[in-house]
Amino acid sequence: MARPFGQWMTLQEAADFVQDGMTIALGGMTVYRRPVAFVKALLRRDPRPRDLTLLCFTAGYESDLLVGAGCVKTVRSVYFGLEAFGFAPMFTEWANAGRLKIMEETEASFAAGLRATMAGISFMPSNAWIGTDLPMLRPDVKTIVDPYTGETLMAFPAMPCDVAVLHALEGDKYGAVKFNNNLGVDIELACSAQTVIVTVERIVEQVERSTDGMVLPEPGAMVLTHAPRGAYPTSCYPDYPIGGGELLRYIDACNAGEFETYLSGMLAQ
Repeated sequence: MARPFGQWMTLQEAADFVQDGMTIALGGMTVYRRPVAFVKALLRRDPRPRDLTLLCFTAGYESDLLVGAGCVKTVRSVYFGLEAFGFAPMFTEWANAGRLKIMEETEASFAAGLRATMAGISFMPSNAWIGTDLPMLRPDVKTIVDPYTGETLMAFPAMPCDVAVLHALEGDKYGAVKFNNNLGVDIELACSAQTVIVTVERIVEQVERSTDGMVLPEPGAMVLTHAPRGAYPTSCYPDYPIGGGELLRYIDACNAGEFETYLSGMLAQ
């Protein structure tokens, strides 16, 4: 589904890039600058995508919606929760029920996997996890002997990604986008994914470089879509803060067994 870089689409058109069984990465950090509007568009599809592998450095509210809606088969993330608001309720429920495959990740394994993908190689060596029980949980992570020192290292496999979806402050027709300074691993995801979709608060003639924020230069995004307040109820500094009331309403609905009611009302807005 090759498209030119910097092509503007609607949210629903962009959501069609995600197909069953794909690995989809969601940018942002915990409850900050998450691509919520895109996830809503994904959940408005009929049928919704199935058997996704969810790839997040940290997974939050938008990821929990996908899990609760039955779209996710496998989770690869260092953390899954709502930060100061506590556990991610649907992930907690599904994980405890054994309805998700969870691939254990740490900051080190995640970074190594992304670096291998960006370098175009099959693995990245590291001394992380040596002497721990983590390899027992990840039989795909092998050991390798350093040919120069004879040291035993972990060989973390490359982390393939079909589609990365990020949310940014600005985007232009050339595919350049501007993030705030809370980057997470968004730049690395943009360099690793086969398709990069960025939802933006504002369309500008040309993204300007500055010290206030990070610019992913053209052609950073293959697809861009205009989504004002597209991260809400997570925050998008400096445009708007976290919608704490909405996150609490979501948690209360899930705890009351009313996830589907919450989801239907949210998608109808």
